[in-house]
Amino acid sequence: MIIDLASSMAADPAVAGSKAARLAVALAAAFPVPAGFVLPVGEHAEDADLVAAAAAVSGRLAVRSSAVAEDLAGASFAGMYESYLDVAPGGVPEAVRGCRRSADTARVAAYRASDAESDAARSGMAVLVQAMVAAEASGVAFTADPLTGDRDVTVITAVTGLAESLVGGEVTGESWRVGGGRASTPGPAEVLTTAQAEALAATARRLEQLFGCPQDVEWAIVNDTVQVIQARPMTALPDSVTWTPPGPGLWACNFRLGEWLPEPVTPLFGDWLLPAFDAGFRAAMQDTAGATVSFPYGLVHGWYYATPNPRIVEIPAAVLRSRGRLLRFMLNTVVLPSRRPDLADQTLDRLYRDWRDRLLPAYHRLADLQVDDRPVEELLSLVEQVVHTAGYHFWYLAVVGGAAWKIERALRRFMGRHQLDSYHAARLLSGLASVRTAPAPHAVHSLDWFHPTAGESTVARAQAPPGEGPSSQSMVERRQLQQRCSDQLQGRPHLLTGWTTLLALAQRYARIREEQAEKLTLAWPLLRACARRLGEALVTAGTLDDPSLVFFLTRTELDRPTPLTDPARRRRQQWQRQRRLTPPLTVGTPPPLIGRHLADTVGAGSNGGTDDNQLRGQPASPGRATGPARIVHGLDDFTKVAAGDVIVAAATTPAWTPLFSLAAAVVTDRGTAAAHASLIAREYGIPAVVATSNATHRIPDGTHITVDGNRGIVSIDDPQLNGRAGPH
Repeated sequence: MIIDLASSMAADPAVAGSKAARLAVALAAAFPVPAGFVLPVGEHAEDADLVAAAAAVSGRLAVRSSAVAEDLAGASFAGMYESYLDVAPGGVPEAVRGCRRSADTARVAAYRASDAESDAARSGMAVLVQAMVAAEASGVAFTADPLTGDRDVTVITAVTGLAESLVGGEVTGESWRVGGGRASTPGPAEVLTTAQAEALAATARRLEQLFGCPQDVEWAIVNDTVQVIQARPMTALPDSVTWTPPGPGLWACNFRLGEWLPEPVTPLFGDWLLPAFDAGFRAAMQDTAGATVSFPYGLVHGWYYATPNPRIVEIPAAVLRSRGRLLRFMLNTVVLPSRRPDLADQTLDRLYRDWRDRLLPAYHRLADLQVDDRPVEELLSLVEQVVHTAGYHFWYLAVVGGAAWKIERALRRFMGRHQLDSYHAARLLSGLASVRTAPAPHAVHSLDWFHPTAGESTVARAQAPPGEGPSSQSMVERRQLQQRCSDQLQGRPHLLTGWTTLLALAQRYARIREEQAEKLTLAWPLLRACARRLGEALVTAGTLDDPSLVFFLTRTELDRPTPLTDPARRRRQQWQRQRRLTPPLTVGTPPPLIGRHLADTVGAGSNGGTDDNQLRGQPASPGRATGPARIVHGLDDFTKVAAGDVIVAAATTPAWTPLFSLAAAVVTDRGTAAAHASLIAREYGIPAVVATSNATHRIPDGTHITVDGNRGIVSIDDPQLNGRAGPH
């Protein structure tokens, strides 16, 4: 028996199989589906009847499986069965037999055995025969982001002609995202137009409404009309996430520790190390300022968020407890650096010398301790001590190193007020440090101790020829600009003295900031060794079956003798899903009185694009540069970067500094004007744009981009260009 795809019988999956039945339902709902027929489950037909039915449909045909257990919500069986394209009517009988033979292959048996829904009661295969469409373009459309679970976006991949090379994984295709009624593609639109992408998304969304769940749609465009080739439920779709702030006010993922945590944190780090780090931070505040106030932070889907300012309501009581000391401290370290750096220098210099001469040597001694023979109980207390000390150091970095960008702002204002061209202020802070060819062994991609240090990585060291590269050129340009500004102030000795003092302070604290940032993770190799020992001890005790799972426990679980492998593995899977998310730069609502200032500080509202091929962020280092984008996720990607590349990353830490000697420019998802990427880019004299929100997702690796560090705009150029171009 042969049934027409347009008949009501074809809509029964027990008769026509899941694929054909869904297409029959779509056809009945007036969706454009190529004409065809179905050979039902368990039915056979004479070859002559199949040839006659095929000839009545079209000159060339597609013959595909339509198993009962195919295209289900729990299992797709994608690619498991054979399909035959561009078949003449006379070849249909053999193609039908080939489809049915593929149901008995080993790969199908293995897949079926792994899926509880696909038992013998659901076995059986129909065969779908349809007109072969002469596709101008084809591809797939997901009505939810398959990586993040975002239900508000449609993700489309398109190729010219037939999509077999796409679904077979041979080509990547042209990608589009449609959300809020707007379609965008990271590169040039060579396969689809914006109107076609939006029409595809609308069709896919209507199919989602028809079937009641997110859809994976195969489509083709024929004569500028969308044809539905297949529609099935999306499988393994992550839960949709809502970014709820941890508390009232504005929260930013690119502030304070945000630039040191480019990924969601692992459970043990979030439950144990973050609180210990914060305790050290607060202890240093108490010792240096005479009182403490809260700097709230929280985790949203594992991602670190912090409020840009301390909890204001706590300040009056803290001032009273400190007998005015806190107020004086804030004046000298928060207010004066951007207004009168010369007056702030006395306090800042005292704090720096205390850090350099007292704290840093003690931190070095702590970092040099050996842990191989220590009892587990000592390891636990040692981790507490190390992380508390690191938090203590971070306070000094936040106060002393953090003054660098405030003093730079004062320098820019001085230059603008006295017509020294403030546009070039950042150039006066470039070329201050010698080119680093490799990160220090203790340098990290992330403060989360799950990630290896640079000393553990096997990546090749970034190399730059001595005396060449952006840093050397920047040094020459800096000296020339410095001399030019001094010449302009000749005859005005009072201004020249003020200028010389201000410039020296800006350059000094830029160096101090990088020195303190580089030393922050001195003890991370020790922490990693402690974690390894703790994991091994838990395996010996039978609590875990893999020492690396220790990072996915909580602090209290370290003391439990019960088996913890299963919950640790579940948390690791959840963390892997969280890593695929794109966190918003900010969540929550800024307070009314200082909201605009806070939003500007953390880059809220700066991300986005002026058109499909542009991203907007915060300008962080001036200049313009063009080059191939290199998406760098961590230390293992460092070898991808060559001279003239544009580094595109979620965020950067001191471990990344050697790459800046090679890069033409830097673009980050997160960050602020005071972040590592911003300061080091200015030091190396290369353009930088930060706080783009999603550059690592929107810019394909290797695509040529232009970075405008003056306006905060990243333009996506022709991805086919292979030349390299530096700053201009």
